[in-house]
Amino acid sequence: MPTPTETELQAAAFRRLQKHLMEDRTDVQNIDLMNLAGFCRNCLSRWYQEAANERGIDMDKMEARELFYGMPMDEWKAKYQTEATDSQQKAFATAFEENVGRD
Repeated sequence: MPTPTETELQAAAFRRLQKHLMEDRTDVQNIDLMNLAGFCRNCLSRWYQEAANERGIDMDKMEARELFYGMPMDEWKAKYQTEATDSQQKAFATAFEENVGRD
């Protein structure tokens, strides 16, 4: 089990990752993250939701996304999300087929 200091460091690293993805690299699309790393901002918000639910905190998907993104999902999409290209969609489909059943 992590010590309180380890937990604080993990939380600080998570906050830095969140800031990096939400403020510093808004140009990087979720599909790019999925294609390269196998997770995206939505995955991180889902993991946040799952952690809350495991601790008895009632949080749905959209609440978790708004907390993670720092704004409603529709606002994020309007500001930063672009249409996925054919090559991005093909790469995603290939990666999805290769990783079905993994999480």
